[in-house]
Amino acid sequence: MTASVDVDRVSVHFPIYGADARSLKKHLARIAIGGQLGVRDHSSTPIVAALSEVSLSLKPGDRLALIGHNGSGKTTLLRALAGVYEPDEGRVQVSGRIASLLDLSLGLDPSATGFENIRLRGLVAGLTAAQIRAKMDAIAEFSGLGAFLNLPMKTYSSGMSARLAFAVATSVDAEVLLMDEWIAVGDAQFRDQAHDRLSSMIERSHIMVLASHDFGLVRSLCNCFIHLNHGRASAIMPIEAMDQVMAEHAASLIPA
Repeated sequence: MTASVDVDRVSVHFPIYGADARSLKKHLARIAIGGQLGVRDHSSTPIVAALSEVSLSLKPGDRLALIGHNGSGKTTLLRALAGVYEPDEGRVQVSGRIASLLDLSLGLDPSATGFENIRLRGLVAGLTAAQIRAKMDAIAEFSGLGAFLNLPMKTYSSGMSARLAFAVATSVDAEVLLMDEWIAVGDAQFRDQAHDRLSSMIERSHIMVLASHDFGLVRSLCNCFIHLNHGRASAIMPIEAMDQVMAEHAASLIPA
């Protein structure tokens, strides 16, 4: 199967319950979320347009960066691509196995042991029971947790939990890789191992979509980008144009 990503005029709306037209909640939502506020259908419930008619098409070899201010719609778009959010309008079609490095804690149970959580997180990632068994030893070794894997995860430190979650999440071979910022976990030695593992995962993927505020990282990993602003997306542009686009956007925000 050839990997591809097609997004056709996708819009995602979030209702704000208990907020009328003059409420402080509505005003703060406009500032914090960055989306455009309106009213859905004929009800009086305000909505935030987190994404508004976003379209893009990706093919193998594309390394797409999502850039924009906080609340511009980057994470919402990633979640729509991952199938977490169903569009209110438009269509998302992704061909190929997806690896979503968006929430490493998804599917983990603090009361379960490390080994049990490897199985749970593997199932969430779309692996079969047989595939999880085949990867179990490698995941356990990479986590470096040793005998702690026999203990409930609630006995782990935050660093140990992050190492386990990272080891499982990055064990999936995927054609389409979705990332919300670069992941750095554990101590200095483990961070180096994590960096190498992520880099290898990116190289093996056919398509990558990365949301980040780190322009240096974006330049090193991506070959194209879109700029999101209040839920609306630019056309896909070559990464070489990013500095100019961001400078023009910053200049447009300066009062005349």
